[in-house]
Amino acid sequence: MELQRKGVFLFSEGLPAAALAEAVQRIEQLGYGAVWFPEAVGREPFAKASFVLSNTDRLVAATGIVNIYGRDPMVCAMAQQTLNEQSGGRFLLGLGVSHSLLVELRGHAYGKPLAAMRSYVENIRASHAAISVERNLLVEGMTEQPVGRGTRGAITTSLGEMPIILAALGPKMTALSGEIAQGSHPANTTPEHTARAREILGPEPWLAPFQRVCLTRDASRARAIGRQMIAFYLQLPNYRNVWKSLGYTADDFEHGGSDRLVDAMLAWGDENALRARIDAHLQAGADHVPIFSVDPENPALPCWRALEALAG
Repeated sequence: MELQRKGVFLFSEGLPAAALAEAVQRIEQLGYGAVWFPEAVGREPFAKASFVLSNTDRLVAATGIVNIYGRDPMVCAMAQQTLNEQSGGRFLLGLGVSHSLLVELRGHAYGKPLAAMRSYVENIRASHAAISVERNLLVEGMTEQPVGRGTRGAITTSLGEMPIILAALGPKMTALSGEIAQGSHPANTTPEHTARAREILGPEPWLAPFQRVCLTRDASRARAIGRQMIAFYLQLPNYRNVWKSLGYTADDFEHGGSDRLVDAMLAWGDENALRARIDAHLQAGADHVPIFSVDPENPALPCWRALEALAG
């Protein structure tokens, strides 16, 4: 699997299934290489990936991200084999440790992030050796399946590569994403963070930071949307810590976020301003930037004018 320079981050909760199918087909027609989607409080991510893949021909479906506390590693391995077999290798599994608040709401204890992620990915690899969608192992016998290493160290089975990318904010998780997975998918970061992440990762692993954009020159409208978008993240220590490492202070977290922080999280302005922010990530070392396009009139929807302008 190769990722093109640009993809689309699509928060599609609220879109009817028919509208979602139209959206991903339009994204593919615009020439984007991948569509990313989170595990939030709506659609189940593997079912959604299957829907996206069945309604497109070339688009990579990437989870950004699947919460490792939401299912055991064998379920992820089964999903990888199933979705890659069905789509000809177009599924990218993005994993994350999430946040203690969200994990505890599920009734789980939040473990040490690095140890939890390392163990989880190791168990995915072990699970691939125990399962196969190409053979009926219950009839043929539960023999161990061959598992190897492919591009960037990706897990390989008889079906091909089973790539994994990790949500990584801090330097230790970023380093781990280059060690045990095929790269890093940070969220709510800046081009400065992208440059730091590339230095940690080295040249080979994927680096795919998402960037929100809003095609409007109305500063007050853009910042109102930006504050709405980051309100939840302001509650989470992981994001506060990474923002502090980038030079933001406690004052930037007050009153819904300072203009400086909001403008960093949501690029707004004309087409050139939005393109400049995407290019800044690419120049800082990103391989691929999922564009989270926000409609200034209805922030729950993607802004197609922006996606059309930024395609290519």
